[in-house]
Amino acid sequence: MKTISVKSSDREQLVEITSDVESLLKDEGRVDGVCVLFTRHTTCGLTINENGDPDVKHDILLFLRNTIPQYYEGFRHFEHNSDAHIKSSLMGSSVTVPFENGKLLLGTWQGIYLCEFDGPRERQVIATFI
Repeated sequence: MKTISVKSSDREQLVEITSDVESLLKDEGRVDGVCVLFTRHTTCGLTINENGDPDVKHDILLFLRNTIPQYYEGFRHFEHNSDAHIKSSLMGSSVTVPFENGKLLLGTWQGIYLCEFDGPRERQVIATFI
């Protein structure tokens, strides 16, 4: 297992980590298999989505912000980050990517993202190559 450290600069942000995962895969020297990425944080998540047009990241965050606002009447959690916990649960805490000949089998426009919902913070993503 390897760990990728990710620093966010905003409260809500999609940070692409594809190149970090590719570097780890190269260092591991694995040829064929599956890469499992997992984050142990409860207010961020992981996803795979388009990395060609930055408007996609904007639109995802806009939709989540509008659907689950930070200050929602009835939220009880005293840290005022209940929205981040909900968004994290919706995005998920892990992704799995197959690789072949030492390359991730992502689609042409796909990238791997840490989804920050309670930043800015430093997060860790655990990578396992099977």
